[in-house]
Amino acid sequence: MENYYDPAMECAPREEMLKLQNERLVENVQHVWDNVPFYRRKMEEAGVTPEDIHGVDDLHKLPFLTKDDLKEAYPFGMLGVPMEEAVRIQSTSGTTGKRVVAFYTQDDIDIWDSCCARAIVAAGATNDDVCHVCYGYGLFTGGPGLNGGSHLVGSLTLPMSSGNTERQLQFMVDLGSTILCCTPSYAAYLAEAVNEKGLRDKIKLKAGIFGAETWSEEMRRDIEKQLGIRAYDIYGLTEVSGPGVSFECSEQTGMHINEDHFFPEIIDPETGEVLPEGETGELVFTCLTKKAFPLMRYRTRDLCTLSRDKCSCGRTLVKMSRLQGRTDDMLIVRGVNVFPSQIETVLLNEGFPANYQITVSRENHKDHLLVEVEMTPEMFSDRPGEISRYEHKIVESLKSMLGLKAEVRLVAPKTITRSEGKAVRVIDKRKI
Repeated sequence: MENYYDPAMECAPREEMLKLQNERLVENVQHVWDNVPFYRRKMEEAGVTPEDIHGVDDLHKLPFLTKDDLKEAYPFGMLGVPMEEAVRIQSTSGTTGKRVVAFYTQDDIDIWDSCCARAIVAAGATNDDVCHVCYGYGLFTGGPGLNGGSHLVGSLTLPMSSGNTERQLQFMVDLGSTILCCTPSYAAYLAEAVNEKGLRDKIKLKAGIFGAETWSEEMRRDIEKQLGIRAYDIYGLTEVSGPGVSFECSEQTGMHINEDHFFPEIIDPETGEVLPEGETGELVFTCLTKKAFPLMRYRTRDLCTLSRDKCSCGRTLVKMSRLQGRTDDMLIVRGVNVFPSQIETVLLNEGFPANYQITVSRENHKDHLLVEVEMTPEMFSDRPGEISRYEHKIVESLKSMLGLKAEVRLVAPKTITRSEGKAVRVIDKRKI
C-alpha cells in the first residue's frame, strides 16, 4: 500500500493541478515583475509583461534565466522580498565555479520541507523510523532539506552531516537507523565499510534516499544488494529550492516532480525550443510559489525526459527520468559525446565497484581517454594475465558503448580517493 504525505496534491487530477499551476504562475510572474528589477529588465528586453501571461501555455514567452545571470545578479539582484522577510540563505557547492546564493522566506522553507517530506514518505518512512542524514549541512542544501522533511514526517532525525565514517556506523547501529540519506557515492562507501566490519546483520536500514550526483541503475542495484535496502532517487538544485524538487516512488521508474511548486519544461539546449513529452532535452524549472528567490524558466543544464504515463503508485505528478547527464559535464572526446554515467554502467555490468576516475588529456593534438578502475580484492589477487584480460574486456565494452577506444587501467583496491560528498569522477586536463 503506497503512502502519501500530501495526497491532495500528489494524486490531484490533471485538470485541478493545471488550474492551480495557472493561478500560481500568473501570481508569481507579477511578483517577479514588481520585485525583481533584474528579471523585469529581461522581460522588457523580450517584449513581455505580466499581462501577456495567463497560464502555463504562455510560459514560452518568458525569457530564460541561466547560472551566469545569477552570478551577474549576485548577491541581491534576484532577491524577491525585502531583506527583513528573508530568513535564510543556501548556496551552491561551487563545483562549476563561483557560488550562487539563494534566499528563503519562512514560507519558502516550509514548502521545501514539505516537498522533502513527500520524498521521505514515498521511500516508506513514518514517524516510527530513524532518518540518518549524512548529506552535508551548512550552505549545502542536502542536509537542511532532508532534515526538515524528516521533522515533518515525525521520524527521529540524526543530523550526521558527511564524513567521520566511524561515527556514522556507530550511530547507524546503536540508534537503529532505518532511512539513509546521502549521495550515492557515499552510500557505496558506507556499504563497503559496513560489510568490511561485519555489521550487515547489525544494521536496520530499509531504504536510502540518494541524490546530488548522477548515478546509474546498475549502481542502484549494487547499493541495494550491499546494504539490503531499496534505494530511491531524489533531485533538486539550490537555485530552485534544494532536494525534493522531485523524488522517486516505489515504482522506481523516474522521479515525480512536485509540480504544484515547480513547473518543468524540456527544451532543445541549442535552440531553446520547447520539446514534446518524451523527448530528451534540457530541464527548465519555473518556481510557482517561491518568493525570496523566485526563478522563472531557469535552465538547469540537466538532461532528461518527462512522462505523464500512469504510475502504479497512484501519484499523478509528472515524472522526470533519471538524469542522462548535463550539458556542461558532457565530454566531447575525439568528436564523440561521452557521459560519465555511460562509463559507470559498463563498469558495473562487468562486475567492478563503482569507484573509478576518468581522465581526458590531449597528446600530440589528439584526445586521450583514460579510465582508472578499482579492482575487487579477488580480482587483485589474480594473475597479471587475468588482470590484462579484464582490462581488454572493459576496453571492448566501452568501445561498444561509446563508439571510441579508451585506455583502461585497473588499479589496486582503495587506491582511488573515496568521496564523502560529491564524487570527483572526471579530470579534464585539456582545460589546464
